[in-house]
Amino acid sequence: MSEGTRNTPIPRDTLAAILESATLAPSSHNTQPWRFELGDNGISLFADRLRALPVNDPDDRELTISCGCALFNLRIAAAHAGFNTECLLLPDLDDEDLLANVLFTPVSGAEDRQTELFRAIARRRTYRKRFEPKQVPSDVLNILEGSAETEGAWFQVLESEHARHQVAELVAEGDAAQWSNPSWRRELAAWMHPRRKGDGLTVPGMVAPVAQLVVRTFDMGNGVGAKDRQLADESPVIAALGTAGDGVEDWLKAGQALERVLLRSLGQGLQASYLNQPIQVAVLRPKLQHLLGRSGFPQILLRLGYPATDLPAAPRRNLQEVVETADTRDIKAKQAGHGRQR
Repeated sequence: MSEGTRNTPIPRDTLAAILESATLAPSSHNTQPWRFELGDNGISLFADRLRALPVNDPDDRELTISCGCALFNLRIAAAHAGFNTECLLLPDLDDEDLLANVLFTPVSGAEDRQTELFRAIARRRTYRKRFEPKQVPSDVLNILEGSAETEGAWFQVLESEHARHQVAELVAEGDAAQWSNPSWRRELAAWMHPRRKGDGLTVPGMVAPVAQLVVRTFDMGNGVGAKDRQLADESPVIAALGTAGDGVEDWLKAGQALERVLLRSLGQGLQASYLNQPIQVAVLRPKLQHLLGRSGFPQILLRLGYPATDLPAAPRRNLQEVVETADTRDIKAKQAGHGRQR
């Protein structure tokens, strides 16, 4: 490819379409903790730590995984739009918020446009209801295992009834620990919004204040734990996704692997949701690791199956709220500097 082609600016409407897909990624409490900066030939991904969950996610591990999911969507949407992507993780160690730089170059030929994965982006849901009582074929699980490995992660299905039951007990134990913490309940309630909002956990507008009050006030760990234990026991597939290490780059890899697994799952008619309590509660994570019987660090605990009904999409913020250019970022930085001088 010629240098002139490489340096041709990409139309802003094309970048906007790619970013629309990126923002459809899953995130804890639907916080959408990402920002994007547009360049002439690429996009930079930043963590938005104003949307962090300091009680639920004190190390920003899940925040970074969520950004990794958005990064994978960005890569797939770019491929569908006719671009190869060169992705550099953690390009500036002095800027911990800058997670990745992605450079776009137009393809020259009939390269794979990732059509199946691209179409799945808009259809992905976090499916918290019961799945149909239908077994998932082993060849499908092998596809998902390979999908995680493609992104530098591992995917392990818990196959024995004993292991599944132990995981279900860990989930219930995690629920009890989290709900007994008033700070955790307050944080959860803060992200419960009426549906008209562009983020958070949607609650019907008329009952949102009551729901928030109940969550803040009452320890419902036993009831929630019993429900989640049943969901885990009844799910056709319980699987852990993990990485060899447990640093920021590993979390970004985990996010990209997770989103590839979720999108490939959709191609097989599956949906998924999360049972991450045994990973979120620090004292339970080693127990899950021991149960898996392998080296490495579990990052996500998934339940997968065939959905019994369709679900609406979770709300999303407008692109104007998550996208800026280098010029606008410089202006904001200068304004912040002037504010500190005063």
